[in-house]
Amino acid sequence: MPHFLYVLKPLAFSKPEDLTEEQGKVLAEHFAYLQKLLAGEQLVLAGRTEAAEMGLVVFEAKDEASARAIMATDPAVKEGIMAATLYPYRLALLRKGAT
Repeated sequence: MPHFLYVLKPLAFSKPEDLTEEQGKVLAEHFAYLQKLLAGEQLVLAGRTEAAEMGLVVFEAKDEASARAIMATDPAVKEGIMAATLYPYRLALLRKGAT
């Protein structure tokens, strides 16, 4: 199955500690959404830079339209606290047992 990557950039905050209570709830939903993708074996990896300037989500989808739907459904994107840009991604190497 093809891989895709989306890059997340914060729009509504500059540091995680600056989040409002409502934005914190959206980020919790975002994390739960990624956990759901992981449980469904679509998510390959997800993470952010230490200072949260950007995040990456690498996942599988049957085609670009499906990938765009997955990205658009991410609560952080849907609620407008993060902007996302989608890229087709070619996974070349992955260390066995990578954590």
